[in-house]
Amino acid sequence: MSVFEGNLRADADACFAIIVSRWNAQITEALVEGARKALLDNGVDEEKIDIIRVPGAWEIPQVARQLSLGSRHDAIITLGCVVRGDTRHYEHVADNCAKALMELALASNLPISNGVLAVETVEDARARAGGVHGNKGEEAAIAAIEMLDLFDQLVDAEAQSDGFLLGFEDDPEGVFDVEKFIASSQELKP
Repeated sequence: MSVFEGNLRADADACFAIIVSRWNAQITEALVEGARKALLDNGVDEEKIDIIRVPGAWEIPQVARQLSLGSRHDAIITLGCVVRGDTRHYEHVADNCAKALMELALASNLPISNGVLAVETVEDARARAGGVHGNKGEEAAIAAIEMLDLFDQLVDAEAQSDGFLLGFEDDPEGVFDVEKFIASSQELKP
């Protein structure tokens, strides 16, 4: 039996992008500081951390996609804060941001952590940006470090196996094809 679990020590060459919304800046800047501190505390060189600021949470997936097309970043950390208001705008932004980030993570085979808060009140946000509920920016960075290490372990195991572990048997470069994965999963269902 094989057991895989990511470590919380970043590879010396790993480069991380932090995409952060300027909207609700008091909250998002606290999230950035938590993420940055977590990266530095876990072995990431400050020169290997890029902070990219965007107008709001709506723009985060767009920039994450652009970064995923390049080769500089090994993992992406997304940070933002969407506070419920009097209209449905909150649902549109928060839900679609989360959905787009998940779809991008699956399609890009790149660790993308979602540290975009979707809260009822500013007080809820403060509690999650260094308050009584910790710092979700720090948690998103730790998740990115762990997932990057886990991906590396799985790719290494894949290279040593028959290709079944991740479904890369027809792709020696290990590029995850979401459409192919979904189709093969459907074939396995009774």
